[in-house]
Amino acid sequence: MCIVQKFGGSSLAGPDRLRRAATISGEAWRRGSRVVVVVSASGDTTDELLSLARQLAPHPSPRELDALLSTGEQQSAALMAIVLQSIGARARSFSGWQAGIHTDSEAGDAAIRSIQPGRLLRAMDAGEIAVVSGFQGISAEGDITTLGRGGSDTTAVALAAALEADRCEIYTDVDGIYTADPRVIPSAQKLEEIDSRDMLLLARHGSQVLHPRAVELAMEHDVELRLLSSFSASPGSAVRLLPETRRAPLAGVTRDEAASTVTLVGRAVGEATLPFLRVSLEHSGVPVLDAAAESGCAHLTVARAQLQSAMELVHRIVIGEPA
Repeated sequence: MCIVQKFGGSSLAGPDRLRRAATISGEAWRRGSRVVVVVSASGDTTDELLSLARQLAPHPSPRELDALLSTGEQQSAALMAIVLQSIGARARSFSGWQAGIHTDSEAGDAAIRSIQPGRLLRAMDAGEIAVVSGFQGISAEGDITTLGRGGSDTTAVALAAALEADRCEIYTDVDGIYTADPRVIPSAQKLEEIDSRDMLLLARHGSQVLHPRAVELAMEHDVELRLLSSFSASPGSAVRLLPETRRAPLAGVTRDEAASTVTLVGRAVGEATLPFLRVSLEHSGVPVLDAAAESGCAHLTVARAQLQSAMELVHRIVIGEPA
């Protein structure tokens, strides 16, 4: 079995969390799986590097910013390999370009064009865990590039597709996918599985659990995703293309602060959902400034100050409290 595991920055912030993440990967390796680990920069490293660059120059060169920001993930990859080795696992770290990730030349928001995973395959053939720096690759001109927000998720899914991995596990600080952000709506309900189409709509309209580009890649290459917590033994949530009979009529609610919209997603959601949502919100004292719908989702625009109230109301009215 081949597994790609991705650890986000919150899962790698400090020695204790690094060791916990390494233990998860080491256990999979000891069970006989071929393991590729993709890592983000730990904690606030990327923001700190960007702040330092802008203290030195208000408008730093995009090329040099990519060269600078990519070092955060390289630190994480080397440290993860060191920790894995310290607990008895065989491991080797790779930068994005060493892993064969080739991109276009769009500094700061590059797209992956191809992956040549020969070095990763050789490492796994030699019984090693391949630890890859996420969020980066190399352009045809030989420049380091970064993939933009959510780039490490994209790296993990792209590698899973290139390696024909059995699954791609995304480890973060939440234990699965919920009907809303549980840090904002405590009554949000955890989902054992969610249809890829619904996850993509949620990701496009404000949910930060997975990046839209990563979900699109997973759909395109039939990669099964599983969102898991680095801090608990929860089985997490699976993201896969489901038959209509298993696709949830109501999958979740999210918000986009920049657009001041609340979006309800699910198989049963569409144009006919809007009047009920509008009346329900306005009856509760939240005027709806605009509304629109497409297959599988409905969007409500409200005043910025009422955005959270609108999200809470929609979740309570439509999805309800846990049983």
